[in-house]
Amino acid sequence: MPDMSASLALTHLVPLAKEVDQNKVTPGVLGFIVFAVMALAVWGLMKSMNRRLGKVTFEEDAGKDTAATGKGTGGPVGGKASPAKG
Repeated sequence: MPDMSASLALTHLVPLAKEVDQNKVTPGVLGFIVFAVMALAVWGLMKSMNRRLGKVTFEEDAGKDTAATGKGTGGPVGGKASPAKG
């Protein structure tokens, strides 16, 4: 039975779809509202991300300690690399 009601609904909607002029179809007010909400959400997320990244502290001395002990990658962390000699 559910298939029959769905097919009846489609047969009634198909002629209505043919009456719509393809050159005048626009997103309308609903499309604008959805776009505006998404834009506000992205703006809020970016503001929150900047606030959280501003609270992060980086310790540059931690990289020098691991390089001196021989553990880690051996390269400077967060500092400038010295030029190669030779």
